[in-house]
Order: sequence, then structure tokens, then C-alpha cells
Amino acid sequence: MTLVADILSGDRLALARCLTQVENDTPQGRAALDELFPHAGRAHLIGITGSSGAGKSTLVNQLALAYRRSAPRDKAPRVAIVAVDPSSPFSGGAILGDRVRMRDLAGDPGVFIRSMASRGSVGGLARATAAVTEVLDAAGYDIILIETVGAGQSEVDIARLAHTTIVIEAPGMGDDIQAIKAGILEIADILVVNKADRPGAENTVRALRNALELGHPAARAMQPKGHHAALESQTAESAAPAESELWLPPVLVTVASTGEGTAELVSAVQRHSEYLKRTDLWKERERARLQTALEDLVTAALVERWRETLADETYRHVVHRLLERKISPFEAVSGLVRDQKPRNRPD
Repeated sequence: MTLVADILSGDRLALARCLTQVENDTPQGRAALDELFPHAGRAHLIGITGSSGAGKSTLVNQLALAYRRSAPRDKAPRVAIVAVDPSSPFSGGAILGDRVRMRDLAGDPGVFIRSMASRGSVGGLARATAAVTEVLDAAGYDIILIETVGAGQSEVDIARLAHTTIVIEAPGMGDDIQAIKAGILEIADILVVNKADRPGAENTVRALRNALELGHPAARAMQPKGHHAALESQTAESAAPAESELWLPPVLVTVASTGEGTAELVSAVQRHSEYLKRTDLWKERERARLQTALEDLVTAALVERWRETLADETYRHVVHRLLERKISPFEAVSGLVRDQKPRNRPD
């Protein structure tokens, strides 16, 4: 395929065209993914998530600059940025304005920025995000920064996609307890308090560190164990790293508008990458990521195949009976999957 050959040779226009085909899920896009897949699997996928207004885009800009300035331009790692913007629930449109905050990267041939709309997907990512990262990986980008929508506690999909997940908080954005709720700390490999020059930053840092000490699995494992816990640990079978190799997310402070703290953040990401590879957790995360992608594709294919075998009239009839409360959703699904009409409830 000429398009694939052009991408592998470094043609940015061909790459942009391919990403559009992949996002639109066209036959050409699927064929390109098939050919590019063997060339992927080398990039470090870094997810950046957090509440809206925490400064994700500005920090992504600083991270990309730091990576590109870490070595002479011809030897610096190539960086791709995938910025997911929320789609309007009414018009379906999205602003896709992340490039406005990333003007410092303009003109650098070693940086590629792709904005994409969430298109109604929950969990902070668009459905095609994983496929887009595969294309960028195959195209030879060493670092892929994935900025999510900023969906709060529902934003856990990024942990299934990225090797390293950075969760960004900012002072003055509400109750600090919000940052401690389940689903946020658990997905973080690195915690960042951005806008640390604002009042209250110290309180936010303190709250996050206290939450980690009390509730993070790595911190709990490092705490002294009682007699019964010691006996249980001797008999339990686990593939987890030894306690000395457990990763406790560091809490860092940054001021993205000035670049303060960015070097420390890049260093922490590098340490986490080395930790994953040293403990073989890199392979585990790759396996989990590909398995999730496979299951999503299987689900979509089965639903599409099932829908093709079902007459529209039959489907509308089942929905009508649901509205009349003559059948429950579980009964409707049971009947539709068995390709027979669900029974009516007795009047």
C-alpha cells in the first residue's frame, strides 16, 4: 500500500490522511492498520488526565518541549500528541483548539499534533484513540502524549491505554476530597499539582500524599504486617513485584505556564518507564492494552453482525413492548439474542 509506505518513510501528509481514515473507520483505514501493526509496539504511551481547567494542554506543551530539547534536534525523541476534545451533545461538533496552547511546538518536524473529538464516548477518550496511537507508534514516534477530555472520575480508560498515566490536579478547584475518590488515585502512576504558584497548593499536595499513604495499594503493602498477614503472604500466589519493587506514585508540583517543575516530571516518567521494564510490567500492560482492544473490536463486530440479522420491524416491536412495560429489558435481550420473540407479561 502506497499510503503505508509513505508513512513509514516519514511523510507527514500521508500520516495525517491515514489518521483521518482511521478515525472515520473506513476500509482504507482498517487496511492501513493491518499493515502498520507489525511496525508498532516501541513507543512510550503517556496519558495525561485530570479535571478541566487543571492545565493539561499547557503541561503537555511543556513536556513535548522538554523531550525535544533533551538532545540535539536530530537525536531528540520524536513526540506525537493526541489531544481529545469533548464533542457537543447537541451539535456533535468539537473546537479542537489544543494547537492554540501549543504554538511553541509549531515548525518542529519532530512533533506531530493530532486533535480528535470524543464523539460522545465516555471515559475521556474517543473510540479511535487506541488505533490512532498505533499509527503514530508505527510512524516512528518515540513518545506519544495522550491528553484526555477531562471527565473526572469516569476518566479511567486512559489507564488501559497508556504505559504511564499522569493525573493532574490544581489548587482552588473544589474539595480536595474529590481527588481522593476511587478511580482517580488508583489509575495514577504520577500525580502532579499544577498551578503550584496559586494559594492552597500546599494543601492540595498534602491531601494527595496523605491519601496515598492511607489508601494506595503500594503504600499498604509497604506498611508493617501483623502475624496473620505474614502467614497469608507466604501462601498467596501473586505475580506482583516484590515490595522493594513496588511503585508508589510521586506527588510533583509544576507551574506549566512557566515550565517550572517540567524537568522533574520528565525524570519521574523516565523512572517509571525503567521500573515497568525492570519488573516486566511493561509487557503486562501491553498485553492488557491489546486484550482490551481485541475485546472491544469483538464486541463491536458481534453487535454489528447480530443487528444485520435482525429485522427493523422486530426491533421496533420489542422497543414498543418495553415502553408498554410488557417485558423487561432482560427478557427483551434474552429473546432477541435467541432470535425469538420475547413473551408478554400476563395482564
